[in-house]
Amino acid sequence: MATITRLPFDGKFADLSDFTAANPAIPERVIGGRKQFRTIWISDIHLGTRGCNTEMLIDFLDHVDSEMIYLVGDIIDGWQLKRKFYWPAAHNDIVWRILKRAKRGARVIYIPGNHDEIFRQFSGLNFGGVEIKRQAIHQTADGRRLLVLHGDEFDAITLSHRWLAHVGDAAYTAVMTLNRWCNKYRRWRGLPYWSLSKHAKQKVKNAVEFICGFEEIVAKEAGARGVDGVIAGHIHTAEMRTIDGIEYYNDGDWVEGCTALVEHYDGRMEILHWADEIAAREPLGPERVEALAAA
Repeated sequence: MATITRLPFDGKFADLSDFTAANPAIPERVIGGRKQFRTIWISDIHLGTRGCNTEMLIDFLDHVDSEMIYLVGDIIDGWQLKRKFYWPAAHNDIVWRILKRAKRGARVIYIPGNHDEIFRQFSGLNFGGVEIKRQAIHQTADGRRLLVLHGDEFDAITLSHRWLAHVGDAAYTAVMTLNRWCNKYRRWRGLPYWSLSKHAKQKVKNAVEFICGFEEIVAKEAGARGVDGVIAGHIHTAEMRTIDGIEYYNDGDWVEGCTALVEHYDGRMEILHWADEIAAREPLGPERVEALAAA
């Protein structure tokens, strides 16, 4: 029998079966007129890190409903948790909300990424209504077949130079710390949330080349498998485009971009930029700006 690795945070969490029975620290809001979607894809939440934008994600989960939810990897950051345990109550509240959706009848599929690869050993199992899969094929309402995967399988650094991937992760963590200080200053000036790292990636040539190369490789693999498109995470860059006849989608992240990919009931796909959704819903006064920028 294969050995099952003990989770690094065993003893820190309640059992999954206890989550939905517990009361979250941040109560779920009863909101009329929630946005309704057929399917939602979110990834790269990085629970267990200070970079996780819990405020925006909780707001998102309290304002949307769907028949299906795909968790497209790096939901929990095992790399950071191994270095130093960090798990505030709000991170439990995100897990609670996801499990609550499964209990209410939504189909929840979890595709672990490289940061939460420890869960890959449980592929094919179901925990608390959450199905764990290595990859999945999603059929849209209009009949298209989309390959769903995290995407680290196509990252040469992650595959061939694991030590370099960890170095890059440490550098990224440092940038996100700078990002938090930058947004504290913006909060003091009464300005809305802004992603420093996202801006840097758009300006740095090597980062742009890496993202474009990643998208093309993933689309090529999807074409080789005979599907109509592919949905990935991993690179923290939300995107929708067609590459050599293959539909490429990336749902982004909940560290810097705070985005989700959604499918409407007619099969139409859309990327939601949640900071923009909040801004359209209500004016960003000083108190609201402070809450959203404090992640």
